Amino acid sequence: MTAKWTTADVPDQSGRVAVVTGGNSGIGYEAAAVLAGKGAHVVIAVRNLDKGQEAARRIEQRHLGAKVTLAELDLSSLDSVRKAADTLRAMYPRIDLLVNNAGVMYPPKQTTSDGFELQFGTNHLGHFALTGLLLDHLLPVVGSRVVTVASIAHDIQGAIHFDDLQWERSYNRVAAYGQSKLANLMFIYELQRRLAEKGAPTIAVAAHPGISNTELMRHIPGSGLPGFSQIAGLVTNSPPIGALGTLRAATDSAVQGGQYYGPSGFRELVGHPVLVKSNSKSHDVGVQQKLWTVSEELTGVKFPV
Repeated sequence: MTAKWTTADVPDQSGRVAVVTGGNSGIGYEAAAVLAGKGAHVVIAVRNLDKGQEAARRIEQRHLGAKVTLAELDLSSLDSVRKAADTLRAMYPRIDLLVNNAGVMYPPKQTTSDGFELQFGTNHLGHFALTGLLLDHLLPVVGSRVVTVASIAHDIQGAIHFDDLQWERSYNRVAAYGQSKLANLMFIYELQRRLAEKGAPTIAVAAHPGISNTELMRHIPGSGLPGFSQIAGLVTNSPPIGALGTLRAATDSAVQGGQYYGPSGFRELVGHPVLVKSNSKSHDVGVQQKLWTVSEELTGVKFPV
C-alpha cells in the first residue's frame, strides 16, 4: 500500500452493490464515481432526481461502462425514507455497501416534515431509519459495510441534548450540527456492537472529510461573499481528497468495525485518510444506548440486530 492512501488503493468492486446517499455532489459524488469506476453497481440516493441524473451522466462519461442508477430519497421525510427503502429492497436483494453521506450544515432554524430539527432529523434520524430498513439486505452479505460520514464538528459544542433534542427552546445552528454529527458516531459505535454480538459479517464504520470545499459550506457566514470559494479552496480538502476517508472506510480490507477514518493533517483538517479517534463523549455507551432507544421511538424503525 502507498504511504498516502489514494483511489489507487481501492480494490476491485465488481459485483458489489453500493448505495450512496447524497451522491449527486461533493464528497458523495466523488465516492460514488470512484466506486463505479472500480466496478461497483452504484445507486445514488438523492432528493432531486434531475441533479441525480446529471451526476450519473457525469460518472458514466468519466468511467465508460459504469453502472449507476438512481433512487429518490429525501432524508428529511420519514415517509420518503420508507418509500426509498421499499424501492431499494425490491430492486436489490443484496446490498454490499451503504454509505450514509448526505447531510445539511448550519441552516437557519427549520424542521423536517416530521417536526424534527432539520440537522438532527436529516443527518441522524433519516440515516438511522434508512439503515434499519435496509440492514437485513446487508446482513447475509460477507464483507458488507455501513459507512456513515461524521465530522470533526462532533467535538465542537457537540452533545446529545435529550432534554431538547429538537432545539425548541432555543437554537444554535453550530451546536445543533455538532449534536447531529456526534449522533452519527454514536449510532455507528452502537450498531457495530450489535452487529458483533450477532456475529454478523456486516461491519459499521465512520469517516470524516476534515474540511472539504463542497456545497455543504453554503450556510457558513460569508460564504456568499466574492472570493470565498477561492479562499476556502486554499485551506480545505478538495472533494476528491475529502472523499478518500469515506472510500477507505468502505473498501480497505484492513478496516475493522467501529473504526473512524479522517485526514492525516493538522487537527484532521486536511490530508489523506488515516485511522483517527473521536472524542470521549462519543464513546459513552450509556448515551449511545439511550440515543438508540430514542431514535427507534422517533422513527418507528426497529433494527434486526
